[in-house]
Amino acid sequence: MCLLLGPSGVGKTLLVKRLLKLSSGDGKGELGDPPPTRPTVGTDLTDIVVPRRVTVRELGGCMGPIWPSYYGSCRCLLFMMDAANPTQLSASCVQLLGLLSAEELAGASVLILFNKIDLPCYMTVEEMKSLMRLPDIIASARQNVSTVEISARRGTGLAAVLRWLQDTHRADG
Repeated sequence: MCLLLGPSGVGKTLLVKRLLKLSSGDGKGELGDPPPTRPTVGTDLTDIVVPRRVTVRELGGCMGPIWPSYYGSCRCLLFMMDAANPTQLSASCVQLLGLLSAEELAGASVLILFNKIDLPCYMTVEEMKSLMRLPDIIASARQNVSTVEISARRGTGLAAVLRWLQDTHRADG
């Protein structure tokens, strides 16, 4: 099981829909226009094949207080941040620190997704890493932590996310 977490409005639902489309068939087709999405209230399960099946459980951002009840079955964690919303950065950092310090997630692999890099007002990953002191956070984390810049809307970086899921799932057996 892979958890997809992050604040409300960062694009988690669109990411899952895009990954599902990329992973179906040969994965080389055009993504087309972004499908309509609504904020997730509760939880959604999606099976993505990379080439083995990985179940992604998306938890709505409003469910943050009860995220820990879902940690037990988690082998990998996707944490999404909005690169175009600097006002949300500190809250996202607090959430990330909470996830990385959770005992149940100590063995999970973590991929931090910096989404919305297609918007003209986005912060670069270097700016975000510096503001968050992300190198220090990663150095002190018990988990293997990776980062990637993406645009769920345009599809930028999504092949790297699928590769990470495949590599992580292969490593976990």
